This record gives sequence, structure tokens and C-alpha cells, in this order.
Amino acid sequence: MRAFAALYRELDATTSSLAKQAALQRYLRAAAPEDAAWAVYFLAGGKPRQLVPTKLLRQLAQASAGLPEWLFDESYEAVGDLAETISLLLPPPTEQHDLGLAVWIEQHLLPLRKTPPDELANTLRAQWQQLAVDERLVYFKLMTGSFRVGVSRLQVTQALAAVGGLDPKRVAQRLMGYTHISGKPSATDYAGLIGAEDDSELNQKTSGQPYPFFLAHPFNQPVEQFDALLGPPADWIVEWKWDGIRAQLVKRAGAVSLWSRGEELVTDRFPELATMGEALPDGTVLDGEIVVWRKDEALPDGVGKVQPFAELQRRIGRKTLGPKLLRDIPVVLLGYDLLEWQGRDLRATPQQERRALMDELVAQLQHPQLIASPLLAGDSWDDLSRQREAARAMGVEGMMLKQRHAHYGVGRTKDVGTWWKWKIDPLSIDAVLIYAQRGHGRRASLYSDYTFAVWDGPPGQEDRRLVPFAKAYSGLTDVEMGRVDAVIRKTTIESFGPVRSVKPTLVFELGFEGIARSTRHKSGIAVRFPRMLRWREDKPVAEADTLDTLAALLPASGSPPADAGG
Repeated sequence: MRAFAALYRELDATTSSLAKQAALQRYLRAAAPEDAAWAVYFLAGGKPRQLVPTKLLRQLAQASAGLPEWLFDESYEAVGDLAETISLLLPPPTEQHDLGLAVWIEQHLLPLRKTPPDELANTLRAQWQQLAVDERLVYFKLMTGSFRVGVSRLQVTQALAAVGGLDPKRVAQRLMGYTHISGKPSATDYAGLIGAEDDSELNQKTSGQPYPFFLAHPFNQPVEQFDALLGPPADWIVEWKWDGIRAQLVKRAGAVSLWSRGEELVTDRFPELATMGEALPDGTVLDGEIVVWRKDEALPDGVGKVQPFAELQRRIGRKTLGPKLLRDIPVVLLGYDLLEWQGRDLRATPQQERRALMDELVAQLQHPQLIASPLLAGDSWDDLSRQREAARAMGVEGMMLKQRHAHYGVGRTKDVGTWWKWKIDPLSIDAVLIYAQRGHGRRASLYSDYTFAVWDGPPGQEDRRLVPFAKAYSGLTDVEMGRVDAVIRKTTIESFGPVRSVKPTLVFELGFEGIARSTRHKSGIAVRFPRMLRWREDKPVAEADTLDTLAALLPASGSPPADAGG
């Protein structure tokens, strides 16, 4: 535990990628395999389920620190991070230990979820009395699910590859599924990450593991520059950018596995896609998008129409999938790449050849749950730009541009070819900042997470109120965020733990990718991927937009609420 806490401190103290990489490699080379297994799990993004109720943790820490509630809350507000607050306020440890990270996780932390409530308080006190301040910080961050240290999964992959003397692409493949929420990595698992390749791994004929996903880069240049930057459209495969769940469907040794980009095994969430996968030949891996697709809303070409992501969320949020839900919210896999065929890895095959093979497979299979993502054609980029204007009406996010000769890479890379996402301009609205909360990591001392509202009536209406509808934390420069932080501190009306209610003085233009009705929000509307486009210092609060303005942006199709029953 002590070594992992030291690694956390070292990683948190630098922004240098080289320094982070050196620290990771030093730790992995020196750590016991069982400790390294858990370190990789957490550093690569793994999080266990909640171990202790946050309310109980606060109460116990407050009592152990001998502080009144108001002073504990003030300390929390000043620090901005619960784990750090508790680690600083607790009395010094009374004992010492020499236990490694794996022992702490497996014998102390994970058992907390099953510890009887009447024993939990004494168990927690006994644990943190053994830990120094730096160790406590990591301990509480792991316990509260707030472990973040500014290291990317790619950096962890590179460190493992260096330690094992492997190709980073092979390590990235091995890491798929490693950080699942229910994972309990062992020394054997870690050895599997850095061990030499063997024949069974190279052919993968019996593995249900997916390949690391190839990710696209944003492309937002003026269309007038496309020819100079990209060449002619004929050099590119052009498709719609679907608003669904990115997934790989794997069929090997008679078994079907469906993996999300977040490395979750979601086969049981989409039984109709699992059934479709059973019809595929062994040694097949498809890359595509899970979407809700209704044939009764056919486009002119008769293919069908993708439904808003909000409908897909109704499927995702259900613990049980009854016949009615499956019937009311039908899903398909819109396939756009074939990564493995007849047991052969196709990722080094040019994009256009992979696509041709996939189209042939879809045509032969003739299954209603597998549709080839339609290809788009245009004589010029201007022509494609005009077609792109129909994206929002179709429920898509824009276009994908894929180099015809591109291989299928690992992550967001350009070393084997490029995918670009040419998204439509976001919807936008002018909204008022009404609540603020401290950020995380390097923003822990700043109020950087904001809640925005719009008016419930037009200008001049008496007793109109601001109604919250979205939260956002990205889009401002560091300088702008510092200025906003200063305003928040001067205009705070009330504090609720780490949240401040502020006097409405700031207007921002918010952009978002999608909008739908929602029964969970006070506004009755939910927006997708909100972000701040600009600070409207030129606009008075009274002239911010209204609920009617927001509602006017809703799709005209009359889709059901985002979280309605079904």
C-alpha cells in the first residue's frame, strides 16, 4: 500500500508524460505481481462497487476528528474532495503495517461491502489507524470511487509493454475487459498482461475477447479547406455518425459475446443481438453501433430510421427485459467494420477491403438485427456538406470519414490511417449559472462544475423563475474559469456541502448534441453532452433563453420521454 500511495503522489505531482511513464515503469518493475495487478486495474480506469455509504463515512470521520458538523463541512468545502478532507482531518495513526496493495484491497477494502452495519464503524477505525496520511488519501479515494490521477489508459498500456518487452497493441488487446466493475485481478492476471505471446493467443479461436477499439478524431475545419487537407472525397469512405452504443460482436467457438466500447460485456442486455450473433460463422468479429431502429418510420430508401438515444437509454436502465420492452424498443447492430473473418485478424487489411467483406457477409446473412451502415457518396465536399445538413432530422450526429487505405488501429491514433468525425454544429441556448461545485484533480480548488437554468416565462412576465436543466464543466479556458470562480465566491447565496447556490449574474451559451423530453428533470427536458461554448458577458441575465426556446429545439417526431416507462 505504501508503494502505491507513493506512486499516486508522484503521478499527481507532475504533468510531464515522460515523468509519469518513468514512474509507472519503476513501480511495475518493483511491485509484487499481485500488487501490480490491482495497480493496473485502478490506473487503467477500474472501480469497485461502492464499499461504504458516503454519509456513514462522513459521520465516522467527523466523530474521529472531534469536529462539529459545521466545521467538518467548512473543511470539506475548503478542500473540495471528501477523500482528501478525511485523510487530513483524522488523528495520526497509532499503528504501523507492512501490507501490500493486494492485501489491503482483498482483505480489508472489498470485505467492507458485506460487513454488518454494527461492526462497520469499528472495522473502519481499525483500518485507518494503521495508515499514514498519504496512504489514507488513496484508501479513501478507492473506497469512495473518486480515484483519479491524470494517467491515461494509453500510458498504462505503454508502461506494461515496456516492462514486458511487448508490442503495445498486444497489451491493449489483453487489457480489454480487465477493468470490469466486478473484476478481481490476480498475480496470474498480471502475468498474462506482460507475459510472452503464445500460439493460442495469436489465433484467438476460442477467446471471447474483443479487439481494442479504433477511435476517431474530431474534424471541424471549414469545408472550403477539405480538398487541401483531405484530398478528394473518393479517397474516403463516408458514413453517418450514429448516436448509439459502440460495440463489437464476437463469435468464436460457438459462443457469442457483445462488448461495449466501455469494455462492458453487454450480451445479456441485448438478447436479440446475441441471437443474431449465433447465426454468424465462427471466427467473426463485427464493429458497429447499437441503435433503436424502427422500420415503421421508413426513410425514402426503405431501410428504416434510427431513434433518439433517449429511447436506447430506456433499454439500458432496465434490470429486466420483458417481451413488451423488447417489442417496443427494438435494437439492431449497424455494422461498419469487419475485424475478424474465418478466424483471421483483418485489422491490417485496408479499410475498403474490410468494408467490402462486411457488406458481403451482411447480404449473405440476411438477418433483421444486422444492417450495414449506409455508405454516402458525393461528387465534392460541398455536395457531402449539403447532405450533412439532414443529419439532425435523421437523428445522427454528422458524418464519419474513413481513409480507404486505413488499417484498424488501437485507440485514437493516426499511425495506421485515420478516422475523422465531422459532426454537425451543436444545438445551443443561452443559460444562467445558478449552482457551482468544486472540480477534481487540478481543479479541486476551483468552482468549475456548474448547473445552468433557463426562465420559465418570457421577459416581462411577473414571478417567472429560473428552472435548472443541465450541468456542464467543459469549454472554458483556465483564465476564464479563474474569473468565474472569483465571481462565484463573491455572489454565493447559500452552501449545501460542496455545492454553492449563487446569485444569477452569469450567462453562458451552452451547446449540446441532443435533446429529449424527460420526466426526471424539473425542466421536463434532458440534453446530451452539454458544454460551454462561450461566456456571454454581453448578455444580461434577464435576456437568457426560456423553457419555450428550449422546447422548440425538441425533435418534431414526438418521441416518448427519455425515461418514460415501457
